[in-house]
This record gives sequence, structure tokens and C-alpha cells, in this order.
Amino acid sequence: MSKLGNLGARLHRGEISYDFIGKRKIWYGVSILITITAIIGLAVRGLNMGIEFQGGAVFTTPTKMSASVGQAERYATDASGHEAIVQKLGNGSLRIQIAGIETDQSDRIKQQLAKDLNLDPEKLAADLVGPSWGEQVANKAWEGLAIFMVLVVIYLAIAFEWRMAVAALVALIHDITITTGIYALVGFEVTPGTVIGLLTILGYSLYDTVVVFDSLKEQTKDITKQTRFTYSDIANRSINGTLVRSINTTVVALLPVAGLLFIGGGFLGAGTLNDISLSLFVGLAAGAYSSIFIATPLVADLKEREPAMKALRKRVLAKRAQATAGEGPAEARPAAGDDGDDAATAVVGPRNQPASRTRGRGRPSGKRR
Repeated sequence: MSKLGNLGARLHRGEISYDFIGKRKIWYGVSILITITAIIGLAVRGLNMGIEFQGGAVFTTPTKMSASVGQAERYATDASGHEAIVQKLGNGSLRIQIAGIETDQSDRIKQQLAKDLNLDPEKLAADLVGPSWGEQVANKAWEGLAIFMVLVVIYLAIAFEWRMAVAALVALIHDITITTGIYALVGFEVTPGTVIGLLTILGYSLYDTVVVFDSLKEQTKDITKQTRFTYSDIANRSINGTLVRSINTTVVALLPVAGLLFIGGGFLGAGTLNDISLSLFVGLAAGAYSSIFIATPLVADLKEREPAMKALRKRVLAKRAQATAGEGPAEARPAAGDDGDDAATAVVGPRNQPASRTRGRGRPSGKRR
């Protein structure tokens, strides 16, 4: 078995663990800091909305253009009076994008661009997007996101409980804020591909969260019938038990996305891949982080406020204090190196057999005299 696989098995059995829940204030602080940075980026720089949302025009030149990207960008800015984005495509042609212009301005800009680039105007392809269509796309995107959030909360409230639904919603908002903030800080263009990537990573983040929640739900059945572990203890066990699985799925998902972003968009210059690849890369990483460090610790915080969980915690801590002082049974406190199997049995396993069923075992059969 590989070292990572052996580590995962030991984490799952409870032989080793990391106290994620106990250090939750650190994770909350880190998340708040990142979120504030993202919000500042959105407020100061704003999002670089593509022409699909603002309206504008895209001009495509023939192949093997003699003009450089910088020259074409300067020509387009002078001709339109707006900032232009120029990309060199794989076949050698140039893609000139100018946002925020009216459709009736496109003919004049096309003529001027063709003159500056020494082209026949008929060979300069033009695609126009009206601002009303872009506004409609933006509104539909927001509506889709709102419907997605509502359905997620309803599903989790039915499948698990409302506290888990609230925690998952907070984690999703956390992921959206960080991803959009990174877009604002980096300055990448926001296109419909970005929206698709955003919805994709929300589904992935939700999957990671549900995996931990499902483990937590199973392990907390009949939790109040034992006095060995608090809800936070079992929540921590659930995170550790699914930790390696979450890491593996995240790394496997990030590798192809990183190829699109850094090799395709960066090294090879395929800038059209940047819009969706950045949202996927940042969102996948943020989703894995939030499912471990935000969603589950928040559920533990909410559950520990319940009267039953408060009473359980009081009993568990009292029993551990007795064991530490030598006044109680040794099993009241988990021993160092305990593999945790007894813990699972105490919480979700079968109850111990009554003493009457074991009475007389080992005694020779026969009638009493």
C-alpha cells in the first residue's frame, strides 16, 4: 500500500487525526481575511465584463497578419475611443474585441481598422452583440445562480438537517466570493464560459461537502446514548476519515484544469481558455477548502448550541475529568493511540449484549445438583 493510502486508512480508522474542529477559529480567520481581500478587489477594480454582458463588437482579421498585437490594439483603441482587447489566434489571425460600443458605430470602426491594418474591409469579419442581449444574459445568470442556491438548501435540509443546509450555503457563498474576487484582482474577462465554470465548481464543492456530511450523519446516530465523544469529536473524526479522499479528488480535478490555465492559456497563448479555466481552478481549490475548514466546523458550532448537545458535552467532559484524576473508569478517556473502533461502536454500532446473555458461558452443560 502507498504511503498516502496507508495514511488514509489510518485516518479512517482513527489511529491518527488532526484537530480541524478545535482550530476552527484559525480557519474562520483565514477565510474572513481572504473574503475581505476579494470584496476589496471587487469594489476597487470591479469585474472585466465581456462583450456578451456589455455589448460590443468582435473583429477577426485574415490569417498571417503583419501587424503585431500591440499595433492592432492601438489602432482599435484610436478608432473606437474604447479600450480594446486583441488576441492572436492559432492560425495567425487577430481577434480584436471592443466592448461598450453601439452597433451603429461598428461600420465606421471596421472601415478605420481595415485602413490602418492595410486590409480589404470585406476581409475583416465583424460580429456584433447588442447591450440589451448582454443584459439579458447577465440577468439569466443571476436567476440561475439564485435558483441553484435555493434548491441546494431545500435538498440538504430534507436529506440531512437545516444546520447542514446553512453551513453548505455559507461555504458556497464563500467559494463564489473568492472566485469572483480573484477575477477582479487578476483582470480576466468574465464571459458566459466563466458562468458555466462557476456553476460547475459549485456542484463540485457541494459534492465534497455532502461526502463529509454523510459520514457525520452516520456516525452521530444515537450520539446522546454514549458519554465518550462530543459532537465536535465525531465531526472531527468525519473530516479525518474523508480527508485523503477529498485531497485525491481535488488533485485529480485540478491537474487538467491547471493544464488549460497555465499551459493552454499561458504558455500556448490560447487566451480564450482563460475565462473558464480560472474559475474552475480557483473554485475547485476553494471548494475543497471550504468543505473541510468551513462547512463541517460551522455545523459543529451550530449543533453544539443545542441543549441536548450541551448536556452531552458536559457529561463527556466530566467523565474525562474523572478519568484524568483517576476517579473514574479508564475507558472514559480515549487512550493515546486508540484506533477509534470502539468510538464508532459506542456511537453507531450495536449495543453491548446484556449480562444475562453471557452469564454461565464456559460452565459445563448439565443439570444442577
